[in-house]
Amino acid sequence: MASKVVDLRSDTVTKPSEAMRAAMAAADVDDDVLGADPTAHRFEAEMAAVMGKEAALFVPSGTMGNLISVLVHCDVRGSEAILGDNSHIHVYENGGISTIGGVHPRTVKNNPDGTMDIDKIVAAIRHPDLHYPTTRLICLENTHGNTGGKCLSVEYTDKVGEIAKSHGLKLHIDGARIFNASVALGVPVDRLVKAADSVSVCLSKGLGAPVGSVIVGSKAFIDKARILRKTLGGGMRQVGVLCAAAHVAVRDTMGKLADDHRKAKALAVGLKKIEQITVDPASVETNMVFFEVMDPRISPDKLCQVLEQHNVLAMPANSKSIRFVVHYQISDADVRYALACVQKAIKELLEGSTELGHSINGATKSSYGH
Repeated sequence: MASKVVDLRSDTVTKPSEAMRAAMAAADVDDDVLGADPTAHRFEAEMAAVMGKEAALFVPSGTMGNLISVLVHCDVRGSEAILGDNSHIHVYENGGISTIGGVHPRTVKNNPDGTMDIDKIVAAIRHPDLHYPTTRLICLENTHGNTGGKCLSVEYTDKVGEIAKSHGLKLHIDGARIFNASVALGVPVDRLVKAADSVSVCLSKGLGAPVGSVIVGSKAFIDKARILRKTLGGGMRQVGVLCAAAHVAVRDTMGKLADDHRKAKALAVGLKKIEQITVDPASVETNMVFFEVMDPRISPDKLCQVLEQHNVLAMPANSKSIRFVVHYQISDADVRYALACVQKAIKELLEGSTELGHSINGATKSSYGH
C-alpha cells in the first residue's frame, strides 16, 4: 500500500503549500468589513487586472460568488436567468438563486461540449408578456464540470455575449476553473471573459488555495456585490490571511495547470488499456477524466470503495461512471500508482476477494458538485 493517499476526488482537496502558510502568517491585515484590510485590497486589485475588469471582490465560496452575481443582475424578484440544465449553478448550488433570490431558472440543454445551442438560447429569451418572468441574465460555465471539464471557446463566449447585449441582458460566467480553460485554449484569461459582465473565479480548485473565490466586474457591479456579500453573511474581518494564500496560489500554481492537464490525459490513456473500462482520452481537455466500468458486476460505488482500501480516493460521477480530478499535488508516480490500483481493484471485485466497508473519506458520495 502507498505511504501517501492519492486523492483524485477533486481539485478542492489540496493542502496549503508551505509558501501559502508562510504568506498567511505574515499577512498585513485589518478589518475588511470596514474596508481596511490592505492585503485584501491588493489581491482584489490584482485579480481585477488579471481578469480585465474594473473591480473584484473576495467571497468565501464559489456558490456564494455565483449567487451574489445572479442577484446583482436579477435585482427584481421574478427575474429569469437562462442557464444550462447540467450547470453547476442549476444542479449543485442548492437552488439558491430561487430560494434566496426569487430568480426563475430557464434551463437550456447542455451539449456534450458544455455549450448550449445558440438558437436555443435565443429561443429561451422571453418576449414581454404578463404571463412570463422577465429574462435578465444568461449564465455560462467554463470549464464545464459535468461534461468533463470542457472548455468554452472565446468565439462561442463572444457570440453569447453579443446575444445578451443585443437583447439588453447581462452575461455571467461561472469561471470556477476559468484558468484551466485559458491554459488549455491558449487564450489569455482576460480575453476569454471579455464579453462577460461578471465572472466568478474559484481559488480553491485548480489554483489550490485553501479557501475562497473572487467575483469580478464593473465597479458598480462590485459595489452592489459587496452589499449582498454582507447580507449573505460573507463579510469577513481579517480576510487578508486568506487573500495572502490565494495570491500565492495564483502566482505559483498557474504555471502548473498545463502539467495537470497532461497528467489527466495520461490517466485516460492508461485507463483505456484496462479491458473493463471505457474512456475517451480525446475528450480530456483539462484536469478531469470521466470513465465507465462496463462489467455489470462492478458499480462505481464498489470500485471507489476498493480503491480507497488501496489509498486512492475517487468519487462516482453517477450510477455508471467515475470521475478522477488531477491537481498540482498529484505526481506522475501517483498517476502510475492509481492506474495500477484500478487494475488491482477490478481484479479483486471480479474474484470476490475483497470486503466492502464504509467509506470514511467521502469517496463514494455521488453528489460531487465540488
